[in-house]
Amino acid sequence: QVQLVESGGGLVQAGGSLRLSCAGSGRTFSTTAMGWFRQVPGKEREFVATISRSGGAYYSDSVKGRFTISRDNAKNTVYLQMNSLKPEDTAVYYCANGPWATMTLSAYNYWGQGTQVTVSS
Repeated sequence: QVQLVESGGGLVQAGGSLRLSCAGSGRTFSTTAMGWFRQVPGKEREFVATISRSGGAYYSDSVKGRFTISRDNAKNTVYLQMNSLKPEDTAVYYCANGPWATMTLSAYNYWGQGTQVTVSS
């Protein structure tokens, strides 16, 4: 069992930055992949970024070059550094834990409760 708790969301102006954190419990954290997804009301949850247990990172085209995912296995924590934020980045951001790094939402077994990110224009 893995429990995930996100933090770091908030309100920021366009062009600004935020860093999201996701703290995980459970001894399997370091041997599994972590992902970030986001969702706006009325739309499906979409892939943002994922990082493998060895640190390999993959991004959606919409955030590539602006967002950076990283992990600290000693702290059981994964981060999402978000720079050059745009109003269209506004969403609830969720972290997720699964056996491998993938864009596929259904591959992740555990999810956090989400944290709101709002980017004003």
